[in-house]
Amino acid sequence: MKLYVEGGGESKALKTACRAGFSEFLSKAGLKGKMPRIVACGSREDAFDSFCTAINQGDCACLLVDSEDAVATKHQQGKPEQWQPWEHLKQCDNWEKPESATDQECHLMVQCMEAWFMADCKATAIFFARGFEENRLPAATRPIESISKQELYDALKNATQNCQKGRYDKGSHSFKLLAMLDPANMQTASPWAKRLIDTLKKQMK
Repeated sequence: MKLYVEGGGESKALKTACRAGFSEFLSKAGLKGKMPRIVACGSREDAFDSFCTAINQGDCACLLVDSEDAVATKHQQGKPEQWQPWEHLKQCDNWEKPESATDQECHLMVQCMEAWFMADCKATAIFFARGFEENRLPAATRPIESISKQELYDALKNATQNCQKGRYDKGSHSFKLLAMLDPANMQTASPWAKRLIDTLKKQMK
């Protein structure tokens, strides 16, 4: 199975880093030895187009993109397998679900991958090391999926403004940090991340 992921930009180096980061994270989440093939697609539109092509050709595939915004309660009711990410993407991006696709083949990073870093502040602090100001991050009591994309970016840049590694930069830091995260913390803090991992485990048996 192929997992089409938003991320990696346009350069070969960034796409390689994206694949490596997601592969390490999913391996630690319990998928070692039964990993999907990570396809770093760059933009969310390219990820969607690549997924649609694969599904229409009859391939086994999943899509993983940022939600960009909060997911409406009506689209995440009941058990996670009953959630409706395609309905969210219809409202957010005006994307039409491919006829042969299911909601189980669509997954969201809510509201973007940077929210996952809030779920494991310990790993984030270790990654940025000296100069990291954890108190500049959103309060740990806030649900990470409620934090807007812009607030996440601003918080990470403020928390890292005095770090030797420099202020947070998605291209330079995000995928290396992703590889360090504890999936257990992620699944506790992010219901949508747990849905992704649980679904992949079922599909990759």
